[in-house]
Amino acid sequence: MTQVVTYEVRDRIAWVTLNRPEYRNAQNSAMTYALDAAFTRAVDDEEVAVIVLRGAGDHFCAGHDIGTPGRDVDRSFERRAVIWWDHVDKQGGDQRFARESEVYLGMCRRWREIPKPMIAMVHGACIAGGLMLAWSCDFIVASEDAFFSDPVVRMGIPGVEYFAHPWVMNPRAAKEFLFTGDRFSAARARELGMVNRVVPRESLESTVTGIAQRIAQMPRFGLALTKKAVNQAEDLQGMRAGMDSVFGLHHLAHAHNAETSADSLGGLDARAMAARNKAAGEGS
Repeated sequence: MTQVVTYEVRDRIAWVTLNRPEYRNAQNSAMTYALDAAFTRAVDDEEVAVIVLRGAGDHFCAGHDIGTPGRDVDRSFERRAVIWWDHVDKQGGDQRFARESEVYLGMCRRWREIPKPMIAMVHGACIAGGLMLAWSCDFIVASEDAFFSDPVVRMGIPGVEYFAHPWVMNPRAAKEFLFTGDRFSAARARELGMVNRVVPRESLESTVTGIAQRIAQMPRFGLALTKKAVNQAEDLQGMRAGMDSVFGLHHLAHAHNAETSADSLGGLDARAMAARNKAAGEGS
C-alpha cells in the first residue's frame, strides 16, 4: 500500500511529501494523520532544524478529498488535535462538526504552532484544503506555474475551515478570491503578501533548500520564540477568534445544503466542482 505521506531528512531539513499524485494529492483523513505523524517526528528529531512540506507529482494539493476511492469520511482515526467525541456513529451536524473540528481546523491550528520553522514548497494547484496546508506553514515559496484558489463558495460555503483569508492577503483581496472563485497566480499571490517568493519550477527545490539552510543556522529556541511572537501578534489581530466565528458559518452552510439540496456539499462532487471551476475560468 502506497504511503500517502513520505518523510526524508537531508542536511537538517525534513522533507514531508504529500504522496497521492494520482489524485493531485487530495487530502483524506489518512493523509491528515500521516502528516501529523511526520511533523511530530520532525519536531522530536534533534537533528531537524527546518520542515519542508511539498507535493509529489504535478500539483501541491487539489484540496479536500471529496470523491476519490480513498475518501475515508466515515473512518475513525486516533484523535489528537481536539478533545471531542468520535464522528463515525453520529449524524448530521454532530458528525460534520466533530470531524471537521479535528481533521481540518484543529489539525491546521496544531501545525501552525509547531516550534520549528516550516516552509510550504508549492507548485501547480493549491486549492481549498491545499491552502490550509500551505497557510499552516511559516513561508510559502511557489513556482511560477503555481496557482491558488478557494472555490467552495460555489457550494454555498464561505471558504475552507481554516479561514485565514483576510490575514494571509487582505480583506478586499479575500473577498475577490472568494466571491469569484478565480485562480490567483503565484505572481498575484506574492503581490498580496500570501507568498514569499516565486521562482521558476526548475529552481523551486534549490531555492527552498537555500532558505532552509540559512534558517537552520539560527538558534533553535530563538526561532521557536520568534515564531510564537508572530503567531501571537496575528491572534491579537483577531485571527483565531475570526476563524472560530467563520467555522460556525461554515457549518450553517453545510446544514443549509443538507436541508435544501442533495447533500452537505450542495450536490457538488469532485467532478462537478472541477467542471464548474473550468467553465468559470473559460468565461472570465
